[in-house]
Amino acid sequence: MKLKDLVRYNLQSVRAYLLKEDFQQLGNYGSTAWATKFLDQWCRQVMRSRIEPMKKVARTLRAHRDLILNYFRARKEFSSGVIEGLNNKAKVTMRKSYGFRSFPVAELALYHSLGKLPEPELTHGFF
Repeated sequence: MKLKDLVRYNLQSVRAYLLKEDFQQLGNYGSTAWATKFLDQWCRQVMRSRIEPMKKVARTLRAHRDLILNYFRARKEFSSGVIEGLNNKAKVTMRKSYGFRSFPVAELALYHSLGKLPEPELTHGFF
């Protein structure tokens, strides 16, 4: 059976597949305005569908709309690699500091491992 035949049956699974495929066009936009228009239109279309899992996705996208559109505002010039690296360093440090008895000590370990971050005021300084 071909996709054309399945579309004729108007099955929810086929409509969900087509909506998913349509959503992939979002990454092709170079302008924030066009990406915003597409995202809003896609979410409206999904909310009119009677496919509850897709409506849940649309609600999530609407809740994070500004964060998603930041990608287009930055003109695709920035990578999240730096942030991912810092997050990974923080996770490793927290794993190493599992036995610390208080949060301020774990916080100090994070300041030292992430480097060049402001240190909290304490009775002594670190070099």
